[in-house]
Amino acid sequence: MKLNKPLLAITITMALAACDDKSVKTISITDLVKNIDNPDYVIIDGRHDSLYNGFKEKNAKRGGHIKGAVQFSCDWLPHIADDKFESFAKNKGLDKAKTLVFYDSDPKQLDCLANKFAEKGYKVQVFKDYMDYANGDYPLENFEHFAYSVSPQWINSLIQGEKPETYHNDKFMIFNVAWGDIAQADSYKQHIPGAYHFNTDWIENDPVWNLSDPKVIEQNLLKNGISKDKTIVLYSNNQLAAYRVFWALKWAGVEDVRVLNGNLESWTKAGFTTESTVNTPEAVSEFGATIPQNPQYNISMPQDAINRQKQGLKLVSNRAWNEYVGKTSGYDYIPGKGEPAGAIWGFAGTDSSNMADYYDVDDTLRNPKEIFALWKEQGINQGDQLAFYCGTGWRAGVSWFITQLAGWNDTYVYDGGWNAWQMDSIFPVQKGAPNNMQQPDARNDSGKQ
Repeated sequence: MKLNKPLLAITITMALAACDDKSVKTISITDLVKNIDNPDYVIIDGRHDSLYNGFKEKNAKRGGHIKGAVQFSCDWLPHIADDKFESFAKNKGLDKAKTLVFYDSDPKQLDCLANKFAEKGYKVQVFKDYMDYANGDYPLENFEHFAYSVSPQWINSLIQGEKPETYHNDKFMIFNVAWGDIAQADSYKQHIPGAYHFNTDWIENDPVWNLSDPKVIEQNLLKNGISKDKTIVLYSNNQLAAYRVFWALKWAGVEDVRVLNGNLESWTKAGFTTESTVNTPEAVSEFGATIPQNPQYNISMPQDAINRQKQGLKLVSNRAWNEYVGKTSGYDYIPGKGEPAGAIWGFAGTDSSNMADYYDVDDTLRNPKEIFALWKEQGINQGDQLAFYCGTGWRAGVSWFITQLAGWNDTYVYDGGWNAWQMDSIFPVQKGAPNNMQQPDARNDSGKQ
């Protein structure tokens, strides 16, 4: 059929409009469930990490995220350079060839995400019935030990004398973790109300910076009121310190240890106040068990690691790429360059002070599933015997923490790290990336890190 010119122009205009449809559609529970395993659909959870990980929404019977959902937060948007938006989104599995289904219990946050992606030309749908979904029998997922990582809201509830979810105790202490005594710890000058100072020297000592003698650690814990049956909540401005102490306390035998997901800025951004009061803990006389209760979490020295490698252990380096390939030692007090022979690179950060590959742009922990996908490409899998290490143990605590969050077994920290290894020339060293491997992409570049 031959179209006349006016009708042809209308047809073309309508077709172009359809191709540039920036409208946001709503999807029902029925259609969501029908497409939950459809590779052409991506389900995106916009809520805070603690809810994604497994904590329940208020009035919800179950916690966690919709099966297969990835994460993307409205709070990230100011941190993402406009010219990096599409590549950043694609690294999260979001591309314009797929239908993106966003959900969030906060309507404003949901609109924020949906509208942003629609404006950018993505096919967007929103799911507004998460509470009905969570209270039904639809497939939800969570991390086995989600309670280890807590939100500012959870800690505030604790401070207010309430009983936040998963807290089944009547004794808790909050610690701001940093190196040095209070006079040296600038991060303690403003802290979460009621928090005490935790000096990392209480659990480790130079020159190797391994865990101290168990009796020394016990005395330091007792002086500062820590016993195995108290709930201990940790946070630090540089999260490495808190995750290092989490590992040490779990090794010692403290039964309930939590870490604030983020740092003090995460606390203040959530609308909570700080204080400058110096809080002094009351000492206790007994820890309640022999330290360590969980010695298996620690592989202490190089020979121990080598012996375990012969039994199938994989040594996973959480040192910056330039440290891993031997361009730098990473520390002014560590002269040697290189890595323990057989070390696998497990992603890290820009230098020895950070683990940027493991954080989202708001300084909270990155979704463990994204880290596990990176590890898989490196030959690091759930079920493997894995020992994480860095220079002196701080960075390795982050990796070990997320394996514990997800319930992985057979994961450890090789505490001696590169520092202990390079102290004796008898231990085999590798320099340069195996098989001339190029630095793998961490798929986390927002352009404003």
